[in-house]
Amino acid sequence: MYLVFEYMEKNLLEVLEERPSGLEPEAVRKYIYQLLKAIEFCHRHNVIHRDVKPENLLVNAQTNELRICDFGFARVLNNKAAAGGLPDYVATRWYRAPELLLSNNYGKPVDIWAIGCILGELTDGEPLFPGESEIDQLFCIQKVGYIPTLINLNRYWEL
Repeated sequence: MYLVFEYMEKNLLEVLEERPSGLEPEAVRKYIYQLLKAIEFCHRHNVIHRDVKPENLLVNAQTNELRICDFGFARVLNNKAAAGGLPDYVATRWYRAPELLLSNNYGKPVDIWAIGCILGELTDGEPLFPGESEIDQLFCIQKVGYIPTLINLNRYWEL
């Protein structure tokens, strides 16, 4: 299988590095809308990306067009994957959902969590949860008032 992508000048991480205080609200809106549409397409076809992060989002800075890349961690969700569980070491730490940090029982919501983290980073240029280790990552998430428990994760999973 070959994946062919159109040429995009930069990735979103490079754009963020050029604008350390964040992007204009209109650019944020356009990028997040396109990202949500792209992930919705993947999810509709039972594919989870599992590594949504600014570095894996190619952009054309002039037109604000966005494309997802690096499907190396992507998996098709099927009965076989659900029965055997999925590996928990996926996704870059700062964009990892709590269930990825605590278990291997996860699914499509892990991509949505990563999009929320990216949204926060685009608005002010700072990572939302910049943990230095997996434990520190959970601490960063907990500092904003979210305490990952089995009950919370089950509610999140149902969304």
